[in-house]
Amino acid sequence: MTTVLFLLTDNVHAIWCGLLFFMLIFLCVAFFIMALRRKITAFSDRLCCLLDDMMTGEMEPPQTSEEENLFYKINHRLSRLYEVMQENRRSITKERMDLQELISDISHQVKTPIANLKMINTTLLEQSMSEEKQKEFLMACSGQLDKLDFLMQAMIKTSRLETGIISLELKVQPIYHTLAAALGGILLNAEHKHIAVDVDCKEDLTVLHDRKWTSEALFNILDNAVKYTPENGNICVSVEDWEMYLKVDITDTGKGISENHQGAVFKRFYREAEVHDTPGIGIGLYLAREIITRQGGYIKVSSEASQGSTFSVFLPHK
Repeated sequence: MTTVLFLLTDNVHAIWCGLLFFMLIFLCVAFFIMALRRKITAFSDRLCCLLDDMMTGEMEPPQTSEEENLFYKINHRLSRLYEVMQENRRSITKERMDLQELISDISHQVKTPIANLKMINTTLLEQSMSEEKQKEFLMACSGQLDKLDFLMQAMIKTSRLETGIISLELKVQPIYHTLAAALGGILLNAEHKHIAVDVDCKEDLTVLHDRKWTSEALFNILDNAVKYTPENGNICVSVEDWEMYLKVDITDTGKGISENHQGAVFKRFYREAEVHDTPGIGIGLYLAREIITRQGGYIKVSSEASQGSTFSVFLPHK
């Protein structure tokens, strides 16, 4: 280009001006590249520091600035990603702790009946006894097997419900038939203890619910009422239709629950020390609460020691 300029103009000053102009452009480009390189280096250093903070778990929230530059945009999205990762980590940790707690609870619950079965089996094998005595031991063995079977069935129901293997089929249907199915499971035991069961429920009351699982939840509450109500007691079941909820009250004349224990009765495998002689494993109320909660409802307990208890089940209409 310098040669062409010399041939066209035949002027040395024009050549020097052209060379100076080209040198100026070269210097500008060089300075621009140096500035860009410095910017990229600074950006990469800040990005590496940000990623290091994410890996060590010491990431600070992004600083808001008026100028939304590229680094701020990337920083903001990385912060969102970091929050999601932290939430997933907390969720995994909680699930792991719940699993460990569940395994510990199962092993604790299974330990007693298995130990009893081993003792009964050893006694039958090593000692000679009358046929009547053998029948007593076999009946005791049958009771322990029933307890194990009940425990396994309850755990299977709970695990399927919690993991979503079984989905609830919610339909608007009468609560009367659901309640009748639950009552059918406890009437024989109530009759053995001469417990009067009164029911106040209109046949035309409907609510959105899953009949099978809601019946299971109501049965668990009613079964507890029969267990902890002394002979010649009373159990009253009443159903009220509210504007947003349908309320099922189950009231018994049993031993009652002290106020400081009312929040714990819905925990898995929880049983008060004074009721350990009563058959049960402490999972019925936990399962009942899970079933009702997954249908958008809730359970409330009102009780005093030695004054009986009232469990109120609220099922939403929508």
